[in-house]
Amino acid sequence: MKSSALTIRLDPELDRQLDRLAAATGRSRSELVRDALRRQLALTQFEQLRRRLVPFAEARGYLTDEDVFRDVS
Repeated sequence: MKSSALTIRLDPELDRQLDRLAAATGRSRSELVRDALRRQLALTQFEQLRRRLVPFAEARGYLTDEDVFRDVS
């Protein structure tokens, strides 16, 4: 699979935090940023899907997470 490069600007504190995490975990800065981006994209996709589904759930009486857990437990 072909990869592409992306240049981003980090403020000094974020840059230091990334360096410290890379050193502490033995992972590269690029690997850490890719993982963070994957997580953020997944979270954003989940939130978008949740917003689309909430009206359907509410119409069926599911108003809280506890309502869902009660019925699936």
